[in-house]
Amino acid sequence: MTRISRRGLLKTGAAASVLAATGMPLMAAPKRGGRLRAGLSGANTSDSWDGRTHSDLFMIASAQGAVFDSLTEVAPNGSLRGELAESWEASADAKTWTFNLRKGVKFHNGKDFGADDVIESLNIHVAEGAKSAAKPIVSSIVETKKITDHQVQFTLEAGNADFPYLMSDYHILMYPAGMIEEAIAKGIGTGLYAVQSFEPGVRMVAKRVDDHYKGDTAGFFDEIEYIAINDTTARMNALLTGQVDAINRIDFKTEALLKANPNTRIQEVTGNQQYTFPMLSKTAPFDDVNVRRALKYGINRQEMVDKILLGHGQVGNDTPIGPANQYYASDLEQLSYDPDKASFYLKEAGLSSLDIDLSASNAAFEGAVDAAQLYQSSAKGAGININVVQEPADGYWSNVWLKKPWCACYWSGRATEDWMFSTAYEAGAPWNDSQWDHPRFQELLITARAELDSNKRRDQYREMQEILRTDGAVIIPMFANYVQALSNKVGTPETVGNLWQMDNGRMAERWWMS
Repeated sequence: MTRISRRGLLKTGAAASVLAATGMPLMAAPKRGGRLRAGLSGANTSDSWDGRTHSDLFMIASAQGAVFDSLTEVAPNGSLRGELAESWEASADAKTWTFNLRKGVKFHNGKDFGADDVIESLNIHVAEGAKSAAKPIVSSIVETKKITDHQVQFTLEAGNADFPYLMSDYHILMYPAGMIEEAIAKGIGTGLYAVQSFEPGVRMVAKRVDDHYKGDTAGFFDEIEYIAINDTTARMNALLTGQVDAINRIDFKTEALLKANPNTRIQEVTGNQQYTFPMLSKTAPFDDVNVRRALKYGINRQEMVDKILLGHGQVGNDTPIGPANQYYASDLEQLSYDPDKASFYLKEAGLSSLDIDLSASNAAFEGAVDAAQLYQSSAKGAGININVVQEPADGYWSNVWLKKPWCACYWSGRATEDWMFSTAYEAGAPWNDSQWDHPRFQELLITARAELDSNKRRDQYREMQEILRTDGAVIIPMFANYVQALSNKVGTPETVGNLWQMDNGRMAERWWMS
């Protein structure tokens, strides 16, 4: 068996970067006490403690970020470290993995944590009828064996060098064996914070657990209160009036108001967040590659970065692998706005013009409706007539995404290439939002996953990115920085996580009242 360093396993290509727009000095050292009130988007009335269903920040931050734990955790600098697993070892072919679990950990109801909890918590993702975004990850495990009460061995169907990273997926939470339904109903985890009250789509309040295994290195607030505020203007006003201490996803158009307030500061983090327009590739007219190519050349990407992101990001190239990934193919020729090429590919599809609907809501990403209208304007010159359908924010992820043929969406990206591809582009994956099933791409996905030679892996991932750029069914016009705002009463580390919003959704663990 080969012992893998928890901090050295396939680090991402770039560490997180943080810009304090106010020029504030570094915060004082963390101290215990106080109550964090955060106004967060991404909440729904259908929210629950079932990690299989989590898809946006409110529940990611509430669950994995506070109440529950996973086996591993992506650190702020992009490296991997243990959470409920202390260490892990791999066979030479990366097909068998042995995880050594922490001892002395208890669930909030007093039950001891152990191997049985890991096995049952993973099994729910592949149970009959289960609709879990982590199903592709867990279904790759062909055998799970309890070695001791605190050691579990996984045998995979094929080697996977990223497997420990995948165990940090925010859907894969650890529940108490024999009482998972109760744990989902009440929010019973092993996290730093125990649930005091929970109103789906409204509010979550939790209290710091005494004598937690993370000791004094994390969880500095006595209490946390997460308030669902899906409206961007309402979030900003809540921060400016002191009703909350932190908000995610600020509106770039009103950024100046936040900068002008001496009591708040803006935090900007560069990562792999991407704003996208997925199309169902098995539904006409998107099943024609020439239609997809026409749409790729009919969008003005730089205009979107300038007008939607106001410069807080960079142009995308229709591949989900971004600048913070290890195998980001920065040398691929950049797709650019070209109405003539768009018209050419329409003709290749046997069309002189194209009339299509594009569903959008700012629930997808801030400025999504404006972005769709910009797309409508730029595509018109190529004979592509886009009808922008403004969808309601409430229920967008359950009623529009994965259901309407073409819509606006966002992805946070993933720490590794295989994690991103297997979640959103592997054939049959629940969150494959373009129904992508390209034979060569799927072949490379399996091959690269088991490849331990970094140079060979780089070549394989480059070819996969090239396939998506040329033939893919997801338009990815831009990578957006995470831009969030905080009261000066809140202290944060110098390095903030760039995998998800709000320090990877773990601000309850990592921030403090300064």
